[in-house]
Amino acid sequence: MKSLSYLNKYFIKYKWHLLLGTLFTVVSNYFGVKMPVYVKETVDNFMTDTNFTRVDSVLLLSLKLGGIYMFLSLAKGFFLFLMRQTIIVMSRLIEFDLKNEIFNQYQNLDTAFYKRNSTGDLMNRISEDVSQVRMYLGPGIMYTINLIVLFFMVIYQMIAINPVLTFFVLLPLPIMSVLIYFVSTKMNSLSGKVQEEQSNLSTIAQESFAGMRVIKAYSRENEIWGGFSKSSEEYKKRTMKLVFVNALFMPTMMFLIGLSTLIAIYLGGLMVYDKTISLGGIVAFIFFVNNLTWPFASIGWVTSLIQRAAASQKRINEFLEQHPEVISTNTSTFEFGGKIEFSHVSFTYSNTGIQALKNIDFTVERGETLAIIGKTGSGKSTILNLLMRQFDATAGKILVDDKEIQAINLQSFRDQSGVVPQDVFLFSDTIKNNLKFGSVSDDVSMEELIEVVKQAHVYHNIQDFPDQFETVLGERGVNLSGGQKQRISIARALLRNPKLLLLDDCLSAVDTETEETILTNLKKMEKSRTTIIVSHRISAVRNANKILVIDGGEVIESGSHNELLTKNGFYAEMYTKQLAEEKE
Repeated sequence: MKSLSYLNKYFIKYKWHLLLGTLFTVVSNYFGVKMPVYVKETVDNFMTDTNFTRVDSVLLLSLKLGGIYMFLSLAKGFFLFLMRQTIIVMSRLIEFDLKNEIFNQYQNLDTAFYKRNSTGDLMNRISEDVSQVRMYLGPGIMYTINLIVLFFMVIYQMIAINPVLTFFVLLPLPIMSVLIYFVSTKMNSLSGKVQEEQSNLSTIAQESFAGMRVIKAYSRENEIWGGFSKSSEEYKKRTMKLVFVNALFMPTMMFLIGLSTLIAIYLGGLMVYDKTISLGGIVAFIFFVNNLTWPFASIGWVTSLIQRAAASQKRINEFLEQHPEVISTNTSTFEFGGKIEFSHVSFTYSNTGIQALKNIDFTVERGETLAIIGKTGSGKSTILNLLMRQFDATAGKILVDDKEIQAINLQSFRDQSGVVPQDVFLFSDTIKNNLKFGSVSDDVSMEELIEVVKQAHVYHNIQDFPDQFETVLGERGVNLSGGQKQRISIARALLRNPKLLLLDDCLSAVDTETEETILTNLKKMEKSRTTIIVSHRISAVRNANKILVIDGGEVIESGSHNELLTKNGFYAEMYTKQLAEEKE
């Protein structure tokens, strides 16, 4: 239960739902307990009053008993309804809040977190794990309160009738308590294993759906099915173990409850013979034991709910207790002037230990374009990630307008920046809404949208679609070509009119003619912004004010296009090779 203590703040928030639910439970059980008491009094009166030998008197008694019994049943049912409307509604409200809290935490955690955790596991924790927690918050709490209230009310009435018989009838309960303890421990262990395997299963499914085109292209359906089947089989085994324990638990509980009923009938009959208890008292005892049957039988189910919820909340807490490594403490307004400086910057990825950058130095002023070129894996994209402070450098300083990046308002800086990532992501929404996602303002005119798509040289493609800007894209823009996705992504970044524009190899899927058109359009606005272009194609960087050649995380050459050609080094060699490929 330690992990579930995290939810106490929600019980305080919705205390009136919980308190009213408890009150309604007490009232509902009060009417329920009164029913056997009334039956006892009626049976005792029937056995002692000689007037009940007449048929009309018996009929009158039956109607009276039935009417009062029906009234008590309706009253019990009405307050039972109110109990569910408060406690179950409370569980849904907490579920809503908890999902929002988890999602907000996911938003706040930095890029390093997502490099360590799979999407399937994250999805499982915000969906399946929260659902397990809700079952504890709703039915689990409701039946637990109901059992406690009903138990004390029934025990009070049973002791009032005959304390000795009450003792013997309740004798099986300690055995039940020991059984619950051991089974709960086993259920907790099994529940954790079930949830872990379900996360693994969700991860396999999510990755398979996302990469279906690759799977089909390589005809790997059988291999993927084999992996999924293996995980599914393991999930089934773990679940069946949990079900087996639960299945043994319920019959044992019912046996112990039945044993209490037999004790009540046998010992009660002897006591009636000795005149230490009335016949109506025996009838009431049987009613009371039956009233306790479902609450006690539900202990197994509730225990399973609580153990599953505890295992799930423990997994949720692992994420909620994490803190982002990148934290911006400055909330004052920041106006980006356009200057970026890297001073002896080095960076090592903590999850792999790979040193991506080594002693990087460069300065770029407003209105200038800096290009970074190099082989795949040379550290080009890492420079942009550090500049957007997705990570913090492990050594050196990154200065923005001569201020350390850790000291400025990060959110304000990002709002003034436009980033076109290497891995283009488009939402399953209209082209219009995908473009508007890049704007810092909700008020975007159609003229502004048309202007940016023209700059990105994709307007003519959009016009060819039947629904044009209202065209709904498939998942990750699956119904667009690679070049179209890249150009829409560029237009999205341009819509915010950024003071800093970062292009991370985002022209790799377009032809050189389209690339030249886009770069020419961007050049018209370069005086008002700072631009950094990352690419492995020289055609995309040759017009930059300064070019950095990166290899193995180090700057091996720097200068303008012409200066680098005259050095006849790595850059010149790349240029010669790419020029030959274009001629072919």
